[in-house]
Amino acid sequence: MKRIVLGFFRRGLIACGVGPVVLAVLYLVLKHNGAVETLTINQVCIGIFSLSALAFIVGGMNIIYQIERLPLMVAILIHGIILYLSYLGTYLLNDWLEWSLISVLAFTGIFVVGYLVIWIVIYSVTRKNTENINKILKQKQQVTGTDKSM
Repeated sequence: MKRIVLGFFRRGLIACGVGPVVLAVLYLVLKHNGAVETLTINQVCIGIFSLSALAFIVGGMNIIYQIERLPLMVAILIHGIILYLSYLGTYLLNDWLEWSLISVLAFTGIFVVGYLVIWIVIYSVTRKNTENINKILKQKQQVTGTDKSM
């Protein structure tokens, strides 16, 4: 358990530095699109702190897949729920998302679809790689089996 907690904090601290950079890029995009003209000190501070915390959580959460006794589907579900709550909280805290049922439902739908698409891609790539590795192993076993019979 200690390894998991330390791994979470190590990964989180590494990712934590990326949060303010993402925020700066986001604010530049919003400025160039005319969505933001000026920011208050409060908006900048909340943005920096919340994106640093979000990056920490997102970076650290990947350690959940290294908990061997946790079934993969449970790990994916826990990972997805924590990411969803973290992103939703960050968006609401920074006023990037309205505090309304329709906005939250739209965000939820987009998040779920995006999360599923990412996992389908990961599953497909992993499956293809596994098939290739199994094919190579089978060929090596056939070659090794042929060498032993001679």
